[in-house]
Parts: sequence; C-alpha cells; structure tokens
Amino acid sequence: MTVDYRQMTADDIEKVIPLYIEYWNSTGDEWTPETVHRRIFQVIGSPDSYCLIAESGENVIGFAMGRMETFFDLTAYNLVEIVIASEYQRKGYGSALMAELEKRVGALGVSTVQLDAVNDEMHENFYGKLGYKNATNFVSKFKFIG
Repeated sequence: MTVDYRQMTADDIEKVIPLYIEYWNSTGDEWTPETVHRRIFQVIGSPDSYCLIAESGENVIGFAMGRMETFFDLTAYNLVEIVIASEYQRKGYGSALMAELEKRVGALGVSTVQLDAVNDEMHENFYGKLGYKNATNFVSKFKFIG
C-alpha cells in the first residue's frame, strides 16, 4: 500500500476526528467531535505548528501534530499527538509517520523532538524502538485548579 504524507491543515480536522475518538475512547476517555475539533485546532492554529497527515488514497492512516519551540541554542519540536487508525496499528505505519515527521521538521531547523507519553509498556515499546529515551533532567508536573 502506498502512503502519502502531507502537511495537515485545518481543513483536515474533520477527516481525523473519527480516528482520534476511536483511539482515545477505547482507552476509557469520552471525547466528542466538538472536543476533538477544539484540541486539534488549538495545535494547528498555533504559531510554529507542524502537523502531518498520512493517507492512502482517500483513507486516512494517521496523523501527528505538534509545534516548534525556540530556545537560545536550539529549536525543539513538541509532539503533542500521534494517532494511527486501529486497522493500521502494529504494521509499521506509526514508525514510518514518525520518520517522515522527523525528516520534515529537521529540514525546518529542528534539532530535537520532545514529547510526553503515558508511562506504560506500549508507549515504551513504540517510542523506545524509535530511539526515544526517558528524560532524566525534567519531569512533567501538573496541578488541578478547578
């Protein structure tokens, strides 16, 4: 199967909503088309965003979205989300999408890709085989305020 990659735009949001809902709601989340649209638009609409969609003909295989962040000595790409349609998971499409994303953002001057992932075996296996390591110099922190 031939997979084509292109930069994702706001016009593609409706195409990827079903993938997002299928993936995350299967984990117990309760996403709706409205909340998914808002989440994706918040990333696509932000300055220095770069989102990539993978398609085979009319079929959406998956997408990745994130944004670039400038530091004094480098530009990082913050991967916010990668979602692969369930029928294409564990067949190399996610790895191929990540490789294409890394190539494209690297050409834009990005020198590191960073992300937050659920700390479980599935995510460790996926990102670990792609060469991503757990950072030891920072931790994600949060505080509920509502």
